[in-house]
Amino acid sequence: MKGKKILLIDDEPDILEIISYNLQQDGYDVSTALNGIEGLQKAIEIIPDLILLDVMMPEKDGIETCQELRAIKKLDNTLIVFLSARSEEYTQLAGYQAGANDFIVKLIKPKILRSKINALLKLTNQEFQSNSVIEIKDLIIDKDNFRVSKNGQLFLLPKNEFDLLFLLASNTEKVFTREEILDKVWGSEVVVGERTIDVHIRRLREKFGLNFIQTSKGVGYKLIV
Repeated sequence: MKGKKILLIDDEPDILEIISYNLQQDGYDVSTALNGIEGLQKAIEIIPDLILLDVMMPEKDGIETCQELRAIKKLDNTLIVFLSARSEEYTQLAGYQAGANDFIVKLIKPKILRSKINALLKLTNQEFQSNSVIEIKDLIIDKDNFRVSKNGQLFLLPKNEFDLLFLLASNTEKVFTREEILDKVWGSEVVVGERTIDVHIRRLREKFGLNFIQTSKGVGYKLIV
């Protein structure tokens, strides 16, 4: 990940200093901005690989900033992640609807944040993300706009649920092992428990039906459409 460009947008200088220092330890080229207007200008100038931004900022808040960033064609391949003290469900949904790839609550420890960012950037190189839209019968998964629809009904999924669904849909003939899922969705640098997969599979089944994902006992999971 050395040399990857990250832009931090936050109105708290202390936060910018702490996060910049930690990300620079991993070899990232880090730039900062104190508000949304400055952040938009810098994003166009440097074309970062990832933008980390706050929600509550003066002049232009993070949601509006994210929407404007997503309207810039040159930033189509830039990951946008919210880092905010706001943890309410409606705030996180607003972030995803604005075009964010992930939403992180500010209480996260610096080392965990570094690992999460490493994993997110690693995902951009994963083979299962090479196609932007997957269509299987009445199921449409649009990676660019972070949307899923089935039978015309729109679903807005949290980041890891979306990535898990996209992975399974990338090859419906294949049973994905639990190890593959952990590596490709969460990344090898992020430590999560075995139950994490089960919880996300259960949530997808609740949304799309009990028979939507088939369990291969002792092996992994396969999408059934």
